[in-house]
Amino acid sequence: MKKVVNILTIAGFMFFGAIQSTFAQEVVAEKTFHQELKQRFIEGGPGFMGIVLVALILGLAIAIERIIYLNMATTNTKKLVASVDEALSSGGVEAAKEVCRNTKGPVASIFYQGLERADEGLEAAEKAVVGYGGVQMGLLEKNISWISLFIALAPMLGFMGTVIGMIGAFDSIAVANDISPAVVATGIKVALLTTVFGLVVAIILQVFYNYIVSKVDSIVNNMEDASISLIDLLAKYKK
Repeated sequence: MKKVVNILTIAGFMFFGAIQSTFAQEVVAEKTFHQELKQRFIEGGPGFMGIVLVALILGLAIAIERIIYLNMATTNTKKLVASVDEALSSGGVEAAKEVCRNTKGPVASIFYQGLERADEGLEAAEKAVVGYGGVQMGLLEKNISWISLFIALAPMLGFMGTVIGMIGAFDSIAVANDISPAVVATGIKVALLTTVFGLVVAIILQVFYNYIVSKVDSIVNNMEDASISLIDLLAKYKK
């Protein structure tokens, strides 16, 4: 029995030792990765690599700002429609407008504009909803085109760095009058590094861009559905 306990104890120590060793190796590997990334960035040259880095920073800044804005613009449309319906039934248009004033988001703003024109008839209210809906859609899509610009610009800058690096490699061949790998290795490495970093930046920004576009589409669909519900509520209120 004691032998079994001793064997299990030794096995446990070996297991935890292996986990600790693996964790230490992962920490070292992570540290080495950052060092490798920094080294490769420096080797790529401050010219094009710096411009690609600026494109990444600006693209991420715009993407984060858009994500925060869109999350704040997201509204529970079903709850808002129910609140407006209850306010119309109990207090009329002014009570419904007060509900919209106390609710954040583009849907509430569209509702408020429609209720402002409710006294002029359903057609005027519908025109106000459609017109202000276009304004809110423009606010939702604001600055998104800049992200798509940086997505296209980053790999193009990388490819330009590739061309310049290859030109430098051929210049080295012409100066040395030799086509040995040692002569052209530096130029080719710079060329490949700029391409890699440009593609990495484009991939990162593309993920954020797709998320933002899908978020905008979702909000716009909710706006359209809610606008139809508002017109129906106004029609019921007029009757």
